[in-house]
Amino acid sequence: MTSAADEIRDLLAGGSGRVVVGVTGPPGVGKSTFARRLVDEFNRDEAGLAAFLPMDGFHLSTVQLVRLGRRERKGAPDTFDVAGYAATLTRVAQDYGVEDVYVPDFDRAVEEPVAAALVIPRDARLVVTEGNYLAFADGGWAGVRSAIDRLYYLDFSPEVRRARLVERHVVGGRTRAEAERWVDIVDEANAALIAATESDCDRTLRIDD
Repeated sequence: MTSAADEIRDLLAGGSGRVVVGVTGPPGVGKSTFARRLVDEFNRDEAGLAAFLPMDGFHLSTVQLVRLGRRERKGAPDTFDVAGYAATLTRVAQDYGVEDVYVPDFDRAVEEPVAAALVIPRDARLVVTEGNYLAFADGGWAGVRSAIDRLYYLDFSPEVRRARLVERHVVGGRTRAEAERWVDIVDEANAALIAATESDCDRTLRIDD
C-alpha cells in the first residue's frame, strides 16, 4: 500500500489537475477494499482530497439482464453499461473544480446498482476507481483505460480468492452448491479474461493478506 500511495503522491505533485487511479484484478482479489483504503489514507492527510468510484455501480440491472438474456452471466464484460462508465470517467476528469459529480454504487445485499449513491466532490484531486475490466481494450472498454492515469493490477492466492467468492455468494442468498457452481462457471471464466489484461496495467501488486 505504501509504495502505491507514494507513487500516487508523485502523480499529484507533478500536476495541477485531477488524477484518476484504477485498481483492477480478478473477482474476489480485494479491489474494493484496497481502493477504499487508498481513499481513506489520502483523506487522513487532507479531508476531501480523494473520492471513490466503483465500476460495479455500472452493472446493468437485473431487469435489463433478463431482457437481454444475460442474467446467468452477470459480471461478464457485456453486463455493464460501459459507455456510461467511460463517459462518467471523462466527466470526472473534466469537472475538477467545477461541480460535484454523482455516481452510482452497487448494493451487494440486493445485487443491484444504486443511482447517485456516491459523490465525487468538485475539489477532490484524486479519484480511485476499481473494477474487473479496467484494462480491457475491446469495444467501449478502451475508453475506460484511456481515462485512467495509473492502473494497478492486484494478484492474490487463487484458493483464498475462490473461497472468498463462494462465501460472498452464500451471503448473497445462494446455497453453497449454487455458489460454488457460479464461481466455477461464471467468476473463474471472467477471472481468466481479466488475467490476460495484466500486462496492460502499469504495475502488479501482490496481496499478501
